[in-house]
Amino acid sequence: MKLSRKSDYALRALFTLVEHYGQGPVSIREIAEGNDIPRRFLEQIMIDLRHLGVVESIAGRDGGFVLAKPPEKITMGQVVRHFDGILAPISCVSTSHYEACSQEGRCRFRRIMLDIRNYISRLMDSATLATVFTSPLVRREEVFSFGDGI
Repeated sequence: MKLSRKSDYALRALFTLVEHYGQGPVSIREIAEGNDIPRRFLEQIMIDLRHLGVVESIAGRDGGFVLAKPPEKITMGQVVRHFDGILAPISCVSTSHYEACSQEGRCRFRRIMLDIRNYISRLMDSATLATVFTSPLVRREEVFSFGDGI
């Protein structure tokens, strides 16, 4: 699974809002600059997040964005599904974007793809912004400690 740029940027923006939760609005400029997101692209993403009901915009000179719900009530699964539609690695194991495959009855790797989909879905749906925000950051050596080619 690979996140789209929209999901990546949306999550970056949301974690900035989690960091400032309860402290008032965060400007679009501050979110964009702090997360290396093109401002125009971020503006569209924030509109989408507002429609999803996870952020609110506050107008005015000191305005910006705040979370519309507590971070405990927003999951990564909600956000990624909103922008990417699916969490399945291949379409023949997707519930929302299922596409039949001529090899379904004999495919040897479909079971693993289904297991991956189920694992990712459970993990993303249980990962609230609050729990992820308090998790330790990934160290560079962790990325390379599991094995080659992952």
